[in-house]
Amino acid sequence: FAGSAPKPYNCDGVTTPCAYDQIGEANVNVTGLLAGIGAPTSFSVHADSAPNFYVVDQPGPSDQNLRALERAVLSQTVTNPFTGATETYANYLADPIEMKVLHMITADPARPADGTPLANPCPTTTGATTVTAPVNKAECLTEGSFSMRLKRVLIAAAAAAGLQMTPVHASELHIGFTLDPLTLDPANHRSRETESVLRTMYNGLVAHGPNMELVPELAESWKWIDPQTMEVKLRSGVKFHSGATMTADDVVYSFTRLLKPGAIGGKTSPRKGLLGPVTDVVKVDEHTVRFVLSAPWPVLPAMLTFQEVVNKDFTEKTGADGMATHEDGTGPYTMTQWRRGDSLVLQRFPGYFGGAPAIPSAGKACAERVIIKIIPENASRVAALLSGDVDIINELPAHDIRTVEANPNTRVAAVNGTRTFFVALNNNRPPFNDVRVRQAANHALNRKLIIDKLLNGRAVALNGVMSPAAFGFNAKLPEYAYDVKQARALLAAAGHPNGIDVTLDADGPQKDTAEAIASLLTQAGIRTKVAVGEGSQVRAKWANGGKREGDMWITSWGNGSLDPTDIFEPTLMTGGRGNSAGYSSKQVDTLLAEGGRETDTAKRAAFYEQAQSIVHADAPWIFLWLPQDLYGTSAKLTGWKPAASGWLNLRDACVH
Repeated sequence: FAGSAPKPYNCDGVTTPCAYDQIGEANVNVTGLLAGIGAPTSFSVHADSAPNFYVVDQPGPSDQNLRALERAVLSQTVTNPFTGATETYANYLADPIEMKVLHMITADPARPADGTPLANPCPTTTGATTVTAPVNKAECLTEGSFSMRLKRVLIAAAAAAGLQMTPVHASELHIGFTLDPLTLDPANHRSRETESVLRTMYNGLVAHGPNMELVPELAESWKWIDPQTMEVKLRSGVKFHSGATMTADDVVYSFTRLLKPGAIGGKTSPRKGLLGPVTDVVKVDEHTVRFVLSAPWPVLPAMLTFQEVVNKDFTEKTGADGMATHEDGTGPYTMTQWRRGDSLVLQRFPGYFGGAPAIPSAGKACAERVIIKIIPENASRVAALLSGDVDIINELPAHDIRTVEANPNTRVAAVNGTRTFFVALNNNRPPFNDVRVRQAANHALNRKLIIDKLLNGRAVALNGVMSPAAFGFNAKLPEYAYDVKQARALLAAAGHPNGIDVTLDADGPQKDTAEAIASLLTQAGIRTKVAVGEGSQVRAKWANGGKREGDMWITSWGNGSLDPTDIFEPTLMTGGRGNSAGYSSKQVDTLLAEGGRETDTAKRAAFYEQAQSIVHADAPWIFLWLPQDLYGTSAKLTGWKPAASGWLNLRDACVH
């Protein structure tokens, strides 16, 4: 259990020394906990010059009794030698300047007395390749190795310390997530994945409830003073992670950063467009602010779900560059470590105000610590779930559903998403400048077949632009039935009795779907070749204002607010920033403009329903589907279900 002090050795096979010359020293009093094995009543993690070292570390996740010992040890108070701060040993280990995990393997062969390097004495996953110091045991840095002997010793130690040998509530929650946040600044991105992670640390004035309904979060209530002024009452007693109390000044400052040109280190917030005609936010009193608009915009409460509130003093002191890597939010978790491209470590915020009262179980976060592991590769993410390394993964591939369902320790969780998939048809040049050809393409596609075979049935076929859950959805739109004969007849009527030859653009992730679509279109006389390109290049090719030289493009558009303003205007209004098809209809433009400023709910819905009917007949796209968002979870996970917004919503998530 204790060996003579090791000298630095390599873990990467090059020159970087591991562990013992990086750790520093931290003493933890574990009186009684280790008495059962005759070990010292305190242990130290020493630099290589220290005379002795002792290691107690995290056992496998299935060893609940060992977790009891672990928690007792990690909760001890230590003095951080680097900062001088007094903190728990768990926080000390999580500090980015120290190593995250120390493990000791007691059953490995002793190193040669002459100091001859051992050839990888540790498991291959450790990365340790050489050892140059003669010691009694083979110490390794690993992410899970523990000898059975040490396990038995620790169990005995726990028993001697009087700890109950029953399953206990796990202190950590592990997430396997596709993408690293682009930034920690809530005002300086346009990424759904970044926002999902930031929402574990920050809150907005408004949030989504379990059914995507709007609920007050940092706001207590809101009301329209007139069609261009909305007043928001703020919740009292909300604390930032620094301990400062949130006030109206923080809210005004947060939205000023979003609205004012050049407010973020000389740059304008990329989220400014999400605030539409909002021109100013003014303070009424310490707990009241007013949003001032240049035109009526009834969707404002829904759009406030996309904006988080920052601490004015902290942000001004930290600066734009500092905000990219530091946070001081009001959310259930505070960040203690961020290793770019690898992981984020979050600690439960004891001062959390509890979240939106309208959401069941409002209160403090359940897990003590959350580790978000960045795992972009689908296969690796699924493997991590199946092995028990993580408790939740996002973007579960449809073809892995059966594998996850067949594993007794894992589950599949699904929710209808908010992203509409479609094939944009180039309305500005032949052959798709003819509505009959566009309608033929819709009849040529067997959407049900693709949904069943490629998406494992986890999608809803769409006949138009919007999700069935969106405000103003037109449920009476007729279906473009799969009908090859009708497709060929429409092609002939448009002057193409022998069919047409076209190209379908796609990025890598859509390759399989694009090829399936191309096969079906070809059978109906729309002979389709698939061109796969890098995502940014394909988007640039189809960007509004560009040359738009392609024929077709399989793409999608998110509608997180579930309001037509968020999807209809950008993708189908003349000149819209996401109008990749180049579609233009004066009648649709007028209806969208009327719907965007109408405050009467019924009249507003009618405008959008009529616009959907026109777009359905004009068929600027091949209407595809609204996929479910798929997640994989541990069978031990409780208190969590996926949200259509894509937010992780980890407050109530626990692993037992």
